[in-house]
Amino acid sequence: MTDEANISEHTELQDEDKEMYEHFHFLVDPGQEPLRIDKFLQYKIANATRTRIQHALVEGNILINGKPRKTNYKVKPGDEISIVFAYPKREIELIPENIPLNIVYEDEDIIIINKKAGMVVHPGVGNFTGTLMNAALYHYKSLPQKKSNGNDPFSEMRPGLVHRLDKNTSGLIVVTKNEKSINSLANAFFERKVDRRYIALVWGDFVENAITIDAHIGRDLRDRKKMAAFPKGEHGRNAVTHIKVLERFKYVTLVECKLETGRTHQIRVHLQHIGHPVFNDEVYGGDKILRGQINAKYRQFVENCFVIMPRQALHALTLGFIHPTTGKPIHFESDIPEDMKAVIAKWRGRNNK
Repeated sequence: MTDEANISEHTELQDEDKEMYEHFHFLVDPGQEPLRIDKFLQYKIANATRTRIQHALVEGNILINGKPRKTNYKVKPGDEISIVFAYPKREIELIPENIPLNIVYEDEDIIIINKKAGMVVHPGVGNFTGTLMNAALYHYKSLPQKKSNGNDPFSEMRPGLVHRLDKNTSGLIVVTKNEKSINSLANAFFERKVDRRYIALVWGDFVENAITIDAHIGRDLRDRKKMAAFPKGEHGRNAVTHIKVLERFKYVTLVECKLETGRTHQIRVHLQHIGHPVFNDEVYGGDKILRGQINAKYRQFVENCFVIMPRQALHALTLGFIHPTTGKPIHFESDIPEDMKAVIAKWRGRNNK
């Protein structure tokens, strides 16, 4: 792997390993006097504005004794408070950049983007510009801007992320436009109410047509630039991926991956963990010839595939969730990109000979 690729992957780990959501849990002290919940949490949470807290209350992201409450609720001794915020930190200032985006859908609350492979989602070390968020901010600046007012303090546009895709993974990603949508979707992702399906070409053939991978994911103990899978309870965080076989090509298999959780590099790590790394995944071992008889003709065939698709064969195919404003389910599906289509076609043709 090149130094540039190392930096890029490390940047993704640095960015994505931070929780996409902030989780807080408080037990109100016995001596606490009655105090409005928004004021109480302002004292408790550094850098949390009252507006942000109020909107999280409205969206049900703040629970008191397991139930959502109104903004005028007054805390009392013994109250148990739990909070899910969309991750707000921005260590690098976003600069609008005129970069083309493949926008699948857009309304006043969200934008669904079909991200191309090679595009980093958010600026970080080694990738300060040219990211999807730089492009999204430029797009936002070109739209008619709503002004905040006393009746609607959450209407002003600002791009927000509630999930991410790796640099060399293509496919669907949602970018939020305002406080309402970022809070609503942050909660949906945290509560696992989002339907995300990926398609991947992986090394090897599967014994079964469908399996579930349930293994914790955390930083690799020997290489901090990578993630690794661990037995439950030993290290990392819980992660579950459901795998379904779509098509078999003897030495590689086309599979659908449904995410139940959203850990860093989850699909790539889980598939490596069970001995089926994603085809041409240079970080997790898929860029080697792992199946088949190694002869000159076969080696040339695989290397040609690597040239056609110089990245991991992983694409975010579908995305579905409840719309933050309408409350109705929405669903999006994207085409498999041309580089991945071409490689699948080559394996299909070889398999049919």
